[in-house]
Amino acid sequence: MQQDEILRLCRAFQQEGLHYVLIGATAMAFHGVVRATEDVDLFIRADAENVERLRRALRSVYDDPEIEKIETEDLLGDYPAVRYYPPTGDLYLDIMTRLGEAASFDTVEGEAKEVDGIEVRVATPLALYRLKRDTVRALDRSDAAMLRERFDLDEEP
Repeated sequence: MQQDEILRLCRAFQQEGLHYVLIGATAMAFHGVVRATEDVDLFIRADAENVERLRRALRSVYDDPEIEKIETEDLLGDYPAVRYYPPTGDLYLDIMTRLGEAASFDTVEGEAKEVDGIEVRVATPLALYRLKRDTVRALDRSDAAMLRERFDLDEEP
């Protein structure tokens, strides 16, 4: 999934009124901190209508019956994350409504970036830093260090 496909998705998200925020390496790239990634991570607001907006947006980009397997009950349940593999096969989407008690759409500060006339909702550098700094993955801690240095972020919570 290249930037043009990500932008097509974000255009579809905008057209459907999806409440979302990109997190992870894809969001970092929109802030100018680029590293290779195999996925697009995003939080969506946890309500049934928003999950339907997500499915409609995905259907407008991909002709894929697998989209119907993204169920509201999954995203609103005890393990509120699904992985969707678009038929393009380049990258996959990790779609979440929350990460345990640590973070959710409602707790991650986001901002709009305009790219080619498309509004893309991304987590702020500080929000990304907070999501990544205390994880067990070395890659996340490295991302946090890059964000801290690039944006002169404070160590305080």
